[in-house]
Amino acid sequence: MQSEKSNERIILGIDPGTAVMGYGLVKEIKTRTEMISLGVVKMDHLDDHSLKLKRIFEKTIALIDEYHPDCLAIEAPFYGKNIQVMLKLGRAQGIAIAAALSRDIPIFEYSPRKIKQSITGNGNASKEQVAAMLQTLLKFKETPEFLDATDGLAVAVCHSFQKITGTSDQKTYSGWETYVKDNPKKVKGKI
Repeated sequence: MQSEKSNERIILGIDPGTAVMGYGLVKEIKTRTEMISLGVVKMDHLDDHSLKLKRIFEKTIALIDEYHPDCLAIEAPFYGKNIQVMLKLGRAQGIAIAAALSRDIPIFEYSPRKIKQSITGNGNASKEQVAAMLQTLLKFKETPEFLDATDGLAVAVCHSFQKITGTSDQKTYSGWETYVKDNPKKVKGKI
């Protein structure tokens, strides 16, 4: 599903969340990366978790249908102390992955540390440092209302940098079968 010009690729990056989901799109042209769009999907007004998941799915599908990305890069859930928060974030990530898989879009997953390291050179960088570096790298001045938008953009840029530098330790899934095989604990019931 590569763009018509074999040296161009559109990457959709998503920072999953159940209150705010950040996203960013970049176009990679040979070794140059330029921003197409970034934004957020707010869901804090929704009380029902299933409605939030539905909104994530619908917005991810809408972004895919509008921009026709060649792949989805997504931030992996981080390990925290609150199991309920981790469960909700995992569901949000899974829904975005399902949306991409439903459109046969390859998935690439990166840890938060890997994303920060790729953008700033520091795996412990703050959201503000990541946003400032993205503004410099992609030459945009507008400051998004939410740092979740630049977090989504950072995932896309991180994936672009893996191709450019030739280094990669991300996970990739080309369809449901490979995702299920690599994530048996995330799949409930029989397939």
